[in-house]
Amino acid sequence: MPSRERSIKIEAIVLRHNNWGEADRLISLYTQSMGKVRAIGKGVRKLQSRKAGHLEPFTRVQLLLAHGRDMYIITQAETLDAFQPLRESLERLGYAAYIIELLDQFTYEEGENQALYHLLSDTLSRLCTFPNPALVVRYYEIRMLDLLGFRPQLFQCVRCHADIQAEDQFISAELGGALCPKCGQTTPGAQPISMTALKYLRHFQRSNFQEAARVSLSAGINREMETLIEHYLTYHLEHALKSPSVIRRMRNKQQAK
Repeated sequence: MPSRERSIKIEAIVLRHNNWGEADRLISLYTQSMGKVRAIGKGVRKLQSRKAGHLEPFTRVQLLLAHGRDMYIITQAETLDAFQPLRESLERLGYAAYIIELLDQFTYEEGENQALYHLLSDTLSRLCTFPNPALVVRYYEIRMLDLLGFRPQLFQCVRCHADIQAEDQFISAELGGALCPKCGQTTPGAQPISMTALKYLRHFQRSNFQEAARVSLSAGINREMETLIEHYLTYHLEHALKSPSVIRRMRNKQQAK
């Protein structure tokens, strides 16, 4: 293959893997320079494999990829950040699985998106240390939607285009944003949203994380935002995500103790 380099050095985050053949794994990666790609980890299911520990989900790695017949082949792997605290907390691990699933479901093998890569990497780091992981996830959802072209309109009514006032409103996944009370009451599928929840979503949409992290997100408002965003995401994906129900079960078990 003289027209292209024989190997590529990349930085990536491991999204997931599946068994492939007798001893290999098919690794799904989100890379800094090429977006989402798939690559074969040859022999990584063997006990003596040196690459296996570097190719687990939620790991930031540096890889050397060789061109195979149909897919890349991972020839070298080095861990840059294992995000170890995630593996020591079921709650944080559940949130990490959710943000990975969300990115995986919303993206295709369509080329570089460095902003999205850095958002993913930064969010995994924040989940390791930030006191309120739910706030980290709510911020990630809003910023991810923005970067992928699904930004909800939260400042004007998406039907009559009037400015949103300081009162409870509605939101429509189908129309892509907030609705004033008059329009919301006559729009099929519109969901009510409190002014407090809407204020937080607007704040996250226009702020960097340092600014967003200054807010105090109560459990009640977080649950409201979680439900509304899940509805919005499900509409655009056209199917439900798996991770949110797992997170809710874990939370219910913790509350029952």
